[in-house]
Amino acid sequence: MTENSGPAESAFEKMAEKKNDKAARFADVLDRLAAAYPDARIALDFRDPYQLLVAVVLSAQCTDRRVNEVTPALFSRYPTTCALAEAERTSLESLIRPCGLFRAKARALTEACRLLCDRFGGEVPASRADLALLPGLGNKSAGVVSMHLGAAPALPVDTHVARLAYRLGLSSSDQPDRIEQDLRALLPPERWSAAHHLLIAHGRGICLARKPRCASCPVLGLCPRRGVRAAPS
Repeated sequence: MTENSGPAESAFEKMAEKKNDKAARFADVLDRLAAAYPDARIALDFRDPYQLLVAVVLSAQCTDRRVNEVTPALFSRYPTTCALAEAERTSLESLIRPCGLFRAKARALTEACRLLCDRFGGEVPASRADLALLPGLGNKSAGVVSMHLGAAPALPVDTHVARLAYRLGLSSSDQPDRIEQDLRALLPPERWSAAHHLLIAHGRGICLARKPRCASCPVLGLCPRRGVRAAPS
């Protein structure tokens, strides 16, 4: 046992050192992004947990700007979860049509709100586990809602976060839940929410899916640029 412990310990130490190096680099990345995007925050407009929930459901495959254009009229007509639970389907679909996937989203919203009225007294729970049970909310969306309701730290992974996690060499997975685990392992919980917002802001502004503007990137020196073939431009 003694003879074999040396190489095993050495391999473990190398893995730990590699993880620590990656964690330190990720922290540096976030520090630079925080300086570049001091106002990074959720772009959806909402006043209460109900409005946040609805906006997050509508934001699937839709821009936040478009959602913000649609929700004022929606919330005026259906100001509570129980009001939306009783919405006439075609009227609701007409209101949210600009957000795309309007039939599926209308069905998800009414079913989710019915469940909220039946099981939670019309209130939106803060627990990510409870939120993930609602139609129209997967683990990522549940994490976004829960995070903004202050239930627990989270680092939800959308397409921007997933893309940057790969390009930065922070995760090799293509599964959002696994990517979130990888990123969370590199940061203290108090930085998770900020990391979520900063990576999204950078993904929208500089680290674009098709043509990332690497020459303008504040973290270029910290990024291995995985999957980016073109030269910085």
